[in-house]
Amino acid sequence: MIKTISNNLLGKKAPNFCLPNQNGKKVCLKDELAKLKDGGMILLFFYPKDMTPGCTTEAISLSEAKRKLSARGVKIFGISKLTPESKQKFIAKHNLKIDLLSDEDMEVCEKYGVWREKNMYGKKVMGIARESFLIGKDGKIIKHFQKVKPATHIDEVLEFLESFKSD
Repeated sequence: MIKTISNNLLGKKAPNFCLPNQNGKKVCLKDELAKLKDGGMILLFFYPKDMTPGCTTEAISLSEAKRKLSARGVKIFGISKLTPESKQKFIAKHNLKIDLLSDEDMEVCEKYGVWREKNMYGKKVMGIARESFLIGKDGKIIKHFQKVKPATHIDEVLEFLESFKSD
């Protein structure tokens, strides 16, 4: 059984992982953290499924904000359970400028506590909760965004980064 992390995530080490991106290249959290400059961060956004309306809205808005986020030292990775090939099609169709990672066995989703029971049209189903984690260069979770709204998530992230910078 994989241990999931609780909702009290601030200051805790983010679970490490290595997952294939849309091109099949392995992306490991510890390696990506090592590439960050001081003050840099990684935004991991978990989303239910490629090509669905909400996931498309969220991925496009984060992709369009990549330059703004990069200027603040933030690197973006999306994670869902579909294959690298599915992610490649998703990126091509919507001209996304971000890496999408494939967690087909759901291990990373379970480690981050986002694979759970949800209500869909009155039925209880298992699925990926739309949540994001901002991870500092030291590997610790700085912010856990829960109940993400696809259309406004980027605003929430930018607002947090602005307030975080001024703290």
